[in-house]
Amino acid sequence: MPVSTRSRFSPAYEGLAGSWLEGWAAGATGMTKLLTASLRAGPRMLDVGRWAQLTSERGRPSWSTPHEIVFETPIARLRDFTVGSPRGLVPTLVLPPQAGHDSCIVDYSPEQSQMGMIVDAGLKRALTLDWVGATPASADSSVEDYLAVIDRAVDHCGGRVNLIGDCQGGWLATIYAALSPHKVNTLTIAGAPIDFHAGEPIIHEVLRWLAPHGDLTFYKALVASGGGVLKGEHMLGGFVLIQPGTELSRQLDLLCNLEDSQQVARYSEFEDWFKHTQDIPGGFYLWIVEHLFRDNALISGELEIGGRQVDLGQLTMPLHLLAGATDHITPPDQVFALVDYASTPATKVRRAVSAGGHLGLFMGHEALAEHWPPLMAEVLSHSRPARKPAVKRTNKTAVKRS
Repeated sequence: MPVSTRSRFSPAYEGLAGSWLEGWAAGATGMTKLLTASLRAGPRMLDVGRWAQLTSERGRPSWSTPHEIVFETPIARLRDFTVGSPRGLVPTLVLPPQAGHDSCIVDYSPEQSQMGMIVDAGLKRALTLDWVGATPASADSSVEDYLAVIDRAVDHCGGRVNLIGDCQGGWLATIYAALSPHKVNTLTIAGAPIDFHAGEPIIHEVLRWLAPHGDLTFYKALVASGGGVLKGEHMLGGFVLIQPGTELSRQLDLLCNLEDSQQVARYSEFEDWFKHTQDIPGGFYLWIVEHLFRDNALISGELEIGGRQVDLGQLTMPLHLLAGATDHITPPDQVFALVDYASTPATKVRRAVSAGGHLGLFMGHEALAEHWPPLMAEVLSHSRPARKPAVKRTNKTAVKRS
């Protein structure tokens, strides 16, 4: 009998193994670059001391565009980027990613700002929530607390918004829209998992290893070790382990290009955001792991929050979906699955695929220049006030009485 060559491992396992092979390949490529750079440098050795300083010293990331902080709670702030006095236009509210990093990724730099792009697209009244790092006082915050903050932000905007959710902010926006569809004019999600088990979900595969038979003991211990919160550095470590090659390449590329001031500046700007972590409330995190990562309850119809069922069939508003072709965190199938469960007519659904990966969806040049503007133009077309029908006037001729 011929021997089957089909792999006995799952696609996700092979993807994770491939990431490690990618890491080794990146290391080999990086070392080749490093050796070449050293030979070109001649007697002048590469400045390893400066490289070590650049890779170890981090600054705090910051927001790039002028705006106003409207309110602040223990778990989020509301930032208002509105330009001018747009009247009659439905406001746009963004829910940024929340994975142990600062929310300013949606306003990463003057040239790479999702908030700036939204305003430039004509959605002049634009606001975003800014997730606050967890403290012992907010460690027990629940999904209900997050939905309440979103509701407060929507009410501040006038009670009805165009809702945009990036990554974790996307499934949170979807849940809010399903529970309060009358408050959501349009729903846009980018890199947001809806079907957490679709595609080749590496994160779900890792969960199967760490939570055999659904036992969440490891995750509970992880939160307990952080004093009731998930430490941001644990999230960062997980992202690096998924794609070690990317991390290794970035560090070696810096070492080989220390004389390029622009590359050094770009490196420092990204590292200041990527390596500056913030903690996540333990209660909220464990709810996510149980109900979404493990049980995939968002699409099974079994998800209940505050005694209410989260029914994606309640979504009838226009949907705009953006995924990354090389997104290892949220494969496109996880994003586009929303269409299969929502009741939105096909004519009101727009999909787009960026060539980049996960983070590029929110701050990459390609996504912000090529994919977001058409989607936001669609949102704008649904956001203008309806024009009153013109009153037809007829020329009446006076009739002279005899």
